[in-house]
Amino acid sequence: MNPANDSNKNGKKDGAKKRKPQLQASEDGKHSVTPSNDDNNKDGDSNRNQKTDKSNLCQPVPFLCQPDISNKNNCWTTFGGSAGSGGGGSGGFLRSLLRKGLDESAHLLGVRRGKAATAGLVDINGTAMMSALNIHEASSRSAEDCITRLRTDPTNGLSTAEASRRLNFSGFNEFELKKEESMMGKYLEQFKNPLICLLLASAIVSVLMKQYDDALSIAVAVLIRWLSHCIRDGRSVTFYARELVPGDLVLLNAGDRVPADVRVIEAVQLQLDESSFTGENEAREKLAGALPENAVKLAVNNGTAQINGNGGGGGSIENMDNIAFMGTLVCAGRGKGIVIGTGANSMFGEVFLMMQSEESPKTPLQNSMDQLGKQLSLYSFGVIGLIFVVGLIQGRDMLEMFTIGVSLAVAAIPEGLPIVVAVTLAIGVMRMGNRNAVVKKLSAVETLGCVTVICSDKTGTLTKNEMTACIVVAADDTRAEVPVTGFNDSPRSGNDDGDGVGDSSGECRLMSGERVLGHSHSAISRVVEIGCVCNNCHLANGTVIGQPTEGALMVLARETQLDISRSYFRRLNEMPFSSDTKWMGVQVEPNSRPGEVELMLKGAIDRVLQMCVGYLDNGVTQRPLTAQRREQILHLANGLGQSGLRVIGMACGKDMYSLYYAGLVGIMDPPRPGCRQSIETVQDAGVSVKMVTGDALETAISIGSRLNIFSSGDNTLSGSQIDELSDMELERLIRGVSIFYRSSPRHKLRIVKALQNIGEVVAMTGDGVNDAVALKKSDIGVAMGNGTDVSKEAADMVLINDDFSTIKAAIEEGKGIYHNITNFVTFQLSTSVSAIALIAISTLFHFENPLNAMQILWINIIMDGPPAQSLGVERVDADIIRQPPRNVREPLINRSLIISILSSAAIIIAGTLFVFYKEMAADNEITPRDTTMTFTCFVLFDMWNALSCRSSRKMIWEIGLFSNPMFCLSVFGSLLCQCLVIYFAPLQRIFQTEALTVYDLVFLTLLTSTVFVFNEGKKYLLLRRLRYKQRQQLRREDVRVDCVDSKQKWSRRMNGGGAKMMI
Repeated sequence: MNPANDSNKNGKKDGAKKRKPQLQASEDGKHSVTPSNDDNNKDGDSNRNQKTDKSNLCQPVPFLCQPDISNKNNCWTTFGGSAGSGGGGSGGFLRSLLRKGLDESAHLLGVRRGKAATAGLVDINGTAMMSALNIHEASSRSAEDCITRLRTDPTNGLSTAEASRRLNFSGFNEFELKKEESMMGKYLEQFKNPLICLLLASAIVSVLMKQYDDALSIAVAVLIRWLSHCIRDGRSVTFYARELVPGDLVLLNAGDRVPADVRVIEAVQLQLDESSFTGENEAREKLAGALPENAVKLAVNNGTAQINGNGGGGGSIENMDNIAFMGTLVCAGRGKGIVIGTGANSMFGEVFLMMQSEESPKTPLQNSMDQLGKQLSLYSFGVIGLIFVVGLIQGRDMLEMFTIGVSLAVAAIPEGLPIVVAVTLAIGVMRMGNRNAVVKKLSAVETLGCVTVICSDKTGTLTKNEMTACIVVAADDTRAEVPVTGFNDSPRSGNDDGDGVGDSSGECRLMSGERVLGHSHSAISRVVEIGCVCNNCHLANGTVIGQPTEGALMVLARETQLDISRSYFRRLNEMPFSSDTKWMGVQVEPNSRPGEVELMLKGAIDRVLQMCVGYLDNGVTQRPLTAQRREQILHLANGLGQSGLRVIGMACGKDMYSLYYAGLVGIMDPPRPGCRQSIETVQDAGVSVKMVTGDALETAISIGSRLNIFSSGDNTLSGSQIDELSDMELERLIRGVSIFYRSSPRHKLRIVKALQNIGEVVAMTGDGVNDAVALKKSDIGVAMGNGTDVSKEAADMVLINDDFSTIKAAIEEGKGIYHNITNFVTFQLSTSVSAIALIAISTLFHFENPLNAMQILWINIIMDGPPAQSLGVERVDADIIRQPPRNVREPLINRSLIISILSSAAIIIAGTLFVFYKEMAADNEITPRDTTMTFTCFVLFDMWNALSCRSSRKMIWEIGLFSNPMFCLSVFGSLLCQCLVIYFAPLQRIFQTEALTVYDLVFLTLLTSTVFVFNEGKKYLLLRRLRYKQRQQLRREDVRVDCVDSKQKWSRRMNGGGAKMMI
């Protein structure tokens, strides 16, 4: 169903005749309603030559249809249409749909944006409730026109009955969730694993283990649980936001969360925090007036309006200063507005629908396990089939060969691998939980171990999303710095109430190191005092109530013990901040000097300087402000602005005509503590970190430089530049880009896809609505605990403490998990290869089988039992974080692993065959003693091999012989069970064994230890080689540094000589 328009670009009035839809039959015989257009409208419509406004095609349209009041018999029209020859059919069709049920008709006609666009809401009798109003129209029309079109009352709001009627059509203000997969579906999904298909019992255990995958999923049904304050029936009422309907009159006050997309009709200093959408910390002022159409025109990209950025083809929501978007926070002021979009028809819902449409890719571990299962199944069944056929050709008993074949199938395939992987991942999840990270998907833990690129949002992820004053410059050039990381981390001197950490961080100090307390330094104190008095913000329980910028000034006043300055003045008058003046002023009277009036003013530095006639020297002495001095101040402010600071100027005086410049304050959203060190650590490990933000370039570069993400020579890309690039061009350039700025959700999605297309494993971090889509599409999405609900729903892991360093710990854990899995696979496959090779050699050379079926099954129990599974809980090596990310294209069984497996298997095979034929040589017959010696030899080889497989990089004395208690207990238990098999009479009959002497056990222990000695010796040689390479690299670096120093000394000597010659 193709949407049409509700208005025309040529300025036609609303009363002009509208084109009506035509009822057309589709190929499957069903009817669909399509709007007529300039090309197919052949009925002589007077508006045939009207131009179509395509900017309305993809706006939020929460309503079904609109009656054509001029024609009572044919009153049904779709969005922007009027009936032509097929109008009557469409009207009857729509009426019949409504009679079938409101929900069904809404679904069939596609209420959501992008499926259908409609122009109004009617009841079943054809009574008009309202006309549709999309965001573009609502922003460009006057408040009175919006009220008229939405058929609401700006004073009394909707009636309860009218709101109930509209709720039946528009639905609740919430999002439709995808139906969660059933438990049976999750169970059947496991049978896609070739390993699990081999043994049903193992599959059941594996499935039970994997039920934890989604145990910690976050319900999206509570995304809109906040309350809304509305006017209905002329009374102020409060109810859950899910009950809001288009046309409701909403009250907005400081601290409220906007419950739906709202067209503001009244605003008194109304300012909203839209950082979750745009990535910018600065609060946006909202107005009630209509905006020019070209200033609010939405950028449409594949049916979706851009949420941020200056993409080609239009502006962004940043230009819509009279629209309050769902999920944003009211920082200051108050206002009133009309709901124009709810649920999926809001901009918040737009992002949610984009997120729902994206599928999370399979993790690298899942792909590796699938590939391993197919390889092992193919090779094992091929060898077992060959043994079976050769045995039949040799005339061996078919039942015996079948029994051996089944035993080998059980022993050869590591069907315990899924269990060990699940247990290992579950332990990793528990470890991450102890590090303040909630993992929603088991396999996501390991994914971080092979991440090659981290795309991180800036606001709230790399920074604290807490505006903080970091520098104060008085008018006489006196400077003070505030090394604060955020208002919650700023201590207050002399206050032990828990506000701070009790150290020197957050203290305002002069460049000489002297601390500013109270009025200890008049020039700096005067600037801080103005910022505190000319301020409407409050601090309560570690929270800023008001604008973030004013909150930063209040925190600065608290740190200098000047926050009590407000009590010294009585406010007489206030001149509020506006987007036109860009300053705020208050007229106050000092309590100590009644009758004396003073004006304090703060705002944009250039506007403040324009109003000043002089400046304050030492905070007291008034001096004239010359043009040269004005330029010096502006140059300083521009330099601070280019470094990413927001500069606020302060002035005071008797009145507007005698203001004196007092100084400025530089404010920024500071990086999170420890974030730089964590980024440098992951960069040293070969992981590239890129910043993807909706903020401006200067701010992004400032934070990126502080965190070592950006350095001179690195490239940057804006959202509009990304729009101009094709996918291939973006993939070619993206590796060299460190910062992406002015990025919308669609830009972030393209960035993630481009990195994945060139083979990178991408982790996306974020906390806002604008990060949700990219979080869902990335290989692993990491959300901040204080982020929006929609971002946490899209992510695979949630950081409770919002600390980027937790990602470093997760990468370390992921690498450790994969390392443990490879150790387990090495142990299991070396045992499997040895067992198959023993039987294969005996069969091919027509020897007697050294192991019977029961002994093979016992070996399988040891192979898949506690000794093997204890390898999965080995402690993570502290040095593993320095290892580069693994190549996900490389199979789990790579060349080095194959060499380790075959070398261990060769020793096991040779030693076992040696014992077998040594014992059999005495009488050329297989006796219980022969099989017992062979069987015990193989088991002891397994134990020694498991000990050497605890680490592939470090020797046993480096990791500690008893550092894994579970391994020690499992080996001891296995050896005890082996003794029972040898010495316990009932088990002797089952396994066909007999008792061995102490000499036999000593001989077998010494012989089987050769596999351990060999593997430890191999690791020792590899470590020596690695350390030799590291020493050589350090020497080359030292030589390079010496050469540079020599060149610098020679250059200085030559320059000095030249200077002397010139003298």
